[in-house]
Amino acid sequence: MSDGDRPAADSTGTGQAAPPAGVGLPPAGSPAREAGPQGATEPATPAEPISRVSLGARAAGPTDVVQRDPSRFRLRTKGRARFGTVFAAVCFLATLVGVLVLAALLVDIVRDGWSHLSPEFLTSFPSRMPARAGVKPALLGSIWILVLTAIVAFPLGVGTAIWLEEYAPDNKFTRIIETNIANLAGVPSVVYGILGLALFVRAFSFGRSVLAAAFTLALLILPVIIISSQEAIKAVPSTIRLGAYALGATRWEAIRLQVLPLAMPGILTGTILALSRAIGEAAPVILVGALGFLAFVPKSPLDGFTVVPFQIYNWISRPQAEFQQLAAAASIVLLVLLLTMNASAIWLRNRYSRRL
Repeated sequence: MSDGDRPAADSTGTGQAAPPAGVGLPPAGSPAREAGPQGATEPATPAEPISRVSLGARAAGPTDVVQRDPSRFRLRTKGRARFGTVFAAVCFLATLVGVLVLAALLVDIVRDGWSHLSPEFLTSFPSRMPARAGVKPALLGSIWILVLTAIVAFPLGVGTAIWLEEYAPDNKFTRIIETNIANLAGVPSVVYGILGLALFVRAFSFGRSVLAAAFTLALLILPVIIISSQEAIKAVPSTIRLGAYALGATRWEAIRLQVLPLAMPGILTGTILALSRAIGEAAPVILVGALGFLAFVPKSPLDGFTVVPFQIYNWISRPQAEFQQLAAAASIVLLVLLLTMNASAIWLRNRYSRRL
């Protein structure tokens, strides 16, 4: 064996032959390995230029987003703030238009009818002479209808809301009922007047009486009472029911003793506001049979009647200026009645809220 064929001597003293030249070396251009703490070799990472951006990105982590220069969004922020200011101004102008129109209407009514407001106006019957005309039968007829409407509509509306929220299964039939109730809330009042004429006046033979008008207006406000009562019951936390069940209460006991007391402020508020709508309606009671001239006060639910809105319509349709002033005075009476009912709703809501 010649010297060229012999393997190279081991320079490490282990007795093993050294590898041939080029064997085990990293290829050209690859990063060199650095010796670890125990002689292990690790690939050396290429040098990276240190900058503020790279340090921030390394510290933030791979999932965080590096903040950009806020000056790039300065113009866009100003535009959005300007648009918000314009939108707020438009909303304020819309509110101002409604308030000004209402204020102008109230000023006109008070200016025309204030001189006719007196105890005699509230206690006198209608007359052909404006100086002797009063609003007593219409006012008492409105109170009669209001009381009977509340007696009919309140238990039906609240009972329907309790069944829909607490007992009804969540199926297609229940959803159809809720959809129809929501649609009935938007039906024009004159349609309810036609229904009352066909159903209560003729089919049930109530005649043109206070009872027929009360049932008709009860149908008118029933969807509003149901929806408002549903929302009030839905607002009661479910933990109240679960706590009652955990203490051994039945479903009816949980509803009667826990759910209804908490929902009562919302129920009463929705009911009184619905009654406020009913007392201002004229179209349904005209179709049911309200009288334009009534010289007596209704004493039973089957008597004839008239209401304040129809009395206002009757006076305003006459050409004499005195009757138009009487219509303005009757409008003030109706507004006071409505404001009294709204104030009662607020008082009841606050009273029940303090008790709870």
